[in-house]
Amino acid sequence: MGFTEKEEGLVKESWEILKQNIPENSLRFFTIILEIAPAAKDLFSFLRDSNDIPHNNPKLKAHAVKVFKMTCESAIQLREKGQVVVGETTLKYLGAIHLNSGVADPHFEVVKQALLKTVEEAVGDKWSMETKDAWSAAYDQLAAAIKAEMKAEETS
Repeated sequence: MGFTEKEEGLVKESWEILKQNIPENSLRFFTIILEIAPAAKDLFSFLRDSNDIPHNNPKLKAHAVKVFKMTCESAIQLREKGQVVVGETTLKYLGAIHLNSGVADPHFEVVKQALLKTVEEAVGDKWSMETKDAWSAAYDQLAAAIKAEMKAEETS
């Protein structure tokens, strides 16, 4: 079964709440990533040379917003097109940057866990299993597209 209108609505509704406090939610997102996988710090150029998460780092916020927003856009695309469609140039860039940074399959799962936890904390009592499943499906499809491009980059 495809991505439903209700699932898309759940992602969009929680994104509206999430983006009301991007600085705090971005910081929380990266804090959770590093709680789950402390070694992941070295994968992010803006975290490598720091002993803690820089609270006012614009690159941290920008990266978190990209993950949040692209996952939300993936939900919309899944509903409208039945698949995630990332522009070829963007997808090539994402594949190359993730490959060159040393990102591997398990890292995508860490990001997914951090994303879900961040959204759950941000939306509070609006969180449900349906919301979790909708964000999970959208993220999984986005991650699959990036991983496929990473494999293509590897073989080219």
